[in-house]
Amino acid sequence: MVQDFFDGNVEESKEKQLKSIKLIKALFSEVNPIPVKAALNMLGYNYGIPRLPLIEMSESKKKVLKEELKNLDLI
Repeated sequence: MVQDFFDGNVEESKEKQLKSIKLIKALFSEVNPIPVKAALNMLGYNYGIPRLPLIEMSESKKKVLKEELKNLDLI
C-alpha cells in the first residue's frame, strides 16, 4: 500500500487502505500488543501469549480478527 502510494499509484493505494479498515479495527480492538500477537500466531508465527498484566485476546474478538485475516487472504 505504501509502496503503491510512493510509486504514484494513489488510487490502488487508497483501495488497499479501504479494504484493510476492518482488519485495522480488529488489530486495535484491544490493548496493543494483544491483537498483534494473536494475529501473528494465526499467521503461523509462534509469539505465544502476552505477559501479565496483559491477557489473551477474547474469543469473540479473536474470531473477528481471524475472519478479517481470511478476508484479505492472509491465512
